[in-house]
Amino acid sequence: MSLPLLSIKDLWVRFGRFDAVKGVSFDLRGGETMALVGESGSGKSVTALSILKLLPYPQASHPQGEIHFKGENLLEKADENLRKIRGNEISFIFQEPMTSLNPLHTVEKQIGEVLTLHRNFKKSQIREKVIELLELVGFTDAFDRLESYPHQLSGGQRQRVMIAMALATEPSLLIADEPTTALDVTTQAQILDLLKVLQKKLKMALLLITHDLSIVKKMAKNVVIMQKGECVEAGLTENVFENPQHPYTQQLLNSEPRGIPEELDPEASLILEAKNLSVKFARKSALFSPKTYFEAVKDVSFQVRQGETLGIVGESGSGKTTLAFALLRLQESSGEILLQGNPIHRLKNKELRELRHKIQVVFQDPFGSLSPRMTIAEIIGEGLKIHHPQLTFEQREELIVESLKDVSLDPETRNRYPHEFSGGQRQRVAIARALILKPQILILDEPTSALDRAIQVEVLEILRDLQEKHHLAYIFISHDLKVIRAISHHVLVMRHGSIVEFGPTQVVYEKPQHPYTKVLFKAAFDL
Repeated sequence: MSLPLLSIKDLWVRFGRFDAVKGVSFDLRGGETMALVGESGSGKSVTALSILKLLPYPQASHPQGEIHFKGENLLEKADENLRKIRGNEISFIFQEPMTSLNPLHTVEKQIGEVLTLHRNFKKSQIREKVIELLELVGFTDAFDRLESYPHQLSGGQRQRVMIAMALATEPSLLIADEPTTALDVTTQAQILDLLKVLQKKLKMALLLITHDLSIVKKMAKNVVIMQKGECVEAGLTENVFENPQHPYTQQLLNSEPRGIPEELDPEASLILEAKNLSVKFARKSALFSPKTYFEAVKDVSFQVRQGETLGIVGESGSGKTTLAFALLRLQESSGEILLQGNPIHRLKNKELRELRHKIQVVFQDPFGSLSPRMTIAEIIGEGLKIHHPQLTFEQREELIVESLKDVSLDPETRNRYPHEFSGGQRQRVAIARALILKPQILILDEPTSALDRAIQVEVLEILRDLQEKHHLAYIFISHDLKVIRAISHHVLVMRHGSIVEFGPTQVVYEKPQHPYTKVLFKAAFDL
């Protein structure tokens, strides 16, 4: 048997006195796919970054262990020699393409830079090669995209650009760190299929880091399960999934969102109603040319009752988040928005401010929506200062403690800062911040997309408990159809700004009527 392409032996990674990775070992052969699986903080990404020595040294260190690539120990190589391997022989696709791509450079410049640095391409050769790479990763309008900036691309398109950059040097090993996080299900399926095709074409090995077990099942021949920095189980994916030996592996496999929401009270009062809601954005036009508009939300109508969860699904760009912003009056719109019968679409700022506590929002990225300079208590209590300035410090503290208990967080942690919490804990803080104002309705925009499955299940259980306790109504926006099925009473399917299907969740899932809904469900459940 030939030597493995990559061989990690007894790898340790230490940050100060903390061991993030403890004695991890595995082999990856050329052309094969291996998945590193585990919850956030399990050491997956740290292990992968160690391969190319991309950790923050000297804060990070390797007390022991070896990483052999094509027979050479990478940990013993000087940076100068590693540069020849980074990007050339081993490429890396990072988790978040928006932060990995330079917002000031065009697609052509960013891919061209890789070709110049690693392949010594001349300026005259770059454009042709960039077009070839963009076509390779599925752009049908490659030439038109050369001058595009990252913000002008969808999430799936940005991820394709990242893949094109990674493949520019035709590496022997591609490391993909959560390459489909925050992508809608159809784009996710496209990216995974693309990786499989390219892997076969280029005969490269793929090290896939993910917390999504359905992706592992589809993509990986072998799997390594990590927990708290250790490898707790490893082997052929099929064997590990069919006969898991370690309790943690069993727990992961049982962490799929399950169940259905509590039956809705037929006498429940109406909380929110949207009538013929539309949102238009002006397109750029030449001087003296007539204005043209892009309709992001088109004539959307629905109702939400007390204690009800309305799930909204659709691909990226379907209008889900724009609709949420319109409901919150953070985006200009036409049509009517009634909050407990109040026509809030007509209200001015001062009048609207008095009602804002009744409709609150939890955003997708809790780390981005929580101020790093404020303590948890300050973050959660900020809304009270605005809407209830008459409260004393002691009264605010009492409500903060109550909100933290509601989301199963220790009140003793309220003087800590966001960076001291895990992703799941930060999302609970975001929920507590919304709850403290006693809202009637919560808009949750992809609240579980960046969380691993086990934490997702925990957050969903908390949301269920809060709904029952406070009779809350939810508008739950997600591309995760398994999550939507587990928590929503009704589901609304959007495409190109319009509603293409609406109905009770179980009915829509069992018998989807619209062709687009069928495509969406097939992509989600065939993973």
